[in-house]
Amino acid sequence: MSIRFTAQARRGMVALALAAGLAVGTAGCGGGSGDDAKKPHSSPSAAKAGGSQPDAQEGESDQPVAELKGEGGLLLQITSAQRDSGGFVTVNGTLKNDGAKDLLVPSALSGNETEITKNGPSLGGATLIDSKGKKRYYVLRDTEGRPLTTTGLGTLRAGEALPVFMQFPAPPADVTQVTLQLPTLSSATLPISG
Repeated sequence: MSIRFTAQARRGMVALALAAGLAVGTAGCGGGSGDDAKKPHSSPSAAKAGGSQPDAQEGESDQPVAELKGEGGLLLQITSAQRDSGGFVTVNGTLKNDGAKDLLVPSALSGNETEITKNGPSLGGATLIDSKGKKRYYVLRDTEGRPLTTTGLGTLRAGEALPVFMQFPAPPADVTQVTLQLPTLSSATLPISG
């Protein structure tokens, strides 16, 4: 019985990861717009994140709904936590260096799971806490163990900002608020929309 359940669970997770990969890939296929000129230019370390970042949702506010602060001026501003029909919650935001000196993004943000850390620096250590249902949700991974989050994080120059995302399994539909936690940063409560 447990072998059957494990196989079914594995197939379900593979299907979930494939669907997430398709959703992320599709989000990046939008046409160009005049807004591209307004986006900040990224450093070589930010360029490593490449195509792993979905475009901002139309109508999404640039005003942060939450802020997580770290040492040395590191600031993560969350602009949305969007539930989609595929059973995911995508958290979008901006990772900023509000300090006066260049800042190496802490490797602790990747978490401590070997499967995630072997894929390089990321926000793979993020979790969503559903205090109502008393559950913790970890960043999703694809079939090769790569976290479905911004990767390739390195050094942020003073004042530099980098758009980031993290994708999680969605809590039940009646959960409209979760707490986002990342190692070395303060935690923050986020509203879930959608």
